[in-house]
Amino acid sequence: QVQLVESGGGLVEPGGSLRLSCTASGRISSINSAGWYRQAVGKERELVAVISSSRNINYADSVKDRFTISRDNAKNAVYLQMNSLKPEDTAVYYCHVVSIIGYPYWGQGTQVTVSS
Repeated sequence: QVQLVESGGGLVEPGGSLRLSCTASGRISSINSAGWYRQAVGKERELVAVISSSRNINYADSVKDRFTISRDNAKNAVYLQMNSLKPEDTAVYYCHVVSIIGYPYWGQGTQVTVSS
């Protein structure tokens, strides 16, 4: 059994920052790729950022230059630093990891609300 525990969501004013964390525990020796997705009300789930085992990174165009994804292999953790947040960033954010043997796992989701 593998668990992904997310934290760091919340309510922030436009222009503010949040840092999301996701830690994998249980029967997972190491992570291959890891990423963050988000789903706003009434919309499809979309990729926000992904980082590979070799630290190649891709971002959605809507978050480039504002969000930064990083990982800590020793902790089986992945992070998303979100700056200059906009109301349109409001969504449930999900952590997604693929284990070294190719199994995908999803976190439970953490709500991010950007509002004044």
